[in-house]
Amino acid sequence: MSEEEINQRLRDDLELQEMLTLVATLELPDWWMCAGYVRSIVWEENRYERPDIDIVYFDPIDLSEVTEKRHEGQLRRLSDIPWSVKNQARMHLINGLPPYKSAKDAILQFPETVTSIGVTKRPDFELYLPYGANDFADRIIRPTPLFQIGTARHSFFQRRVIEKGWQDDPGLHICT
Repeated sequence: MSEEEINQRLRDDLELQEMLTLVATLELPDWWMCAGYVRSIVWEENRYERPDIDIVYFDPIDLSEVTEKRHEGQLRRLSDIPWSVKNQARMHLINGLPPYKSAKDAILQFPETVTSIGVTKRPDFELYLPYGANDFADRIIRPTPLFQIGTARHSFFQRRVIEKGWQDDPGLHICT
């Protein structure tokens, strides 16, 4: 599966497009729908097994978690879906990392290459795939550079593999 094929699959998914349109109504700065829900569409998995739909944005002016919860509430009123909305301008504090420069910079530093995926519609559809399409095509769960073997964060990657049950999925290849 190439990046163009991933892009087309996501563009053709009517439900995803409707959800992106809902998120766009919030007019969040530098926003992206990302991670597991988007990956599940690419892999044509049951997208409702995911606990939530991740929306990240970048607003260095308002770092309040209350604002994030307000945005989640706005989205829930529009669609009864479990939304998770996080301002990446403050999440570096939670993650113990240097400040992110943008929402894309935060997505780049997610734990797995196949979690590091984002789509937005501001106003046009855009795909962000910082580690390319190969791991999506080959269904590989691989740590991003920040979580590779020999890093302080590798054990976090290993815990995620176990918590998500990826090691028990015969269709996935775990690359530690």
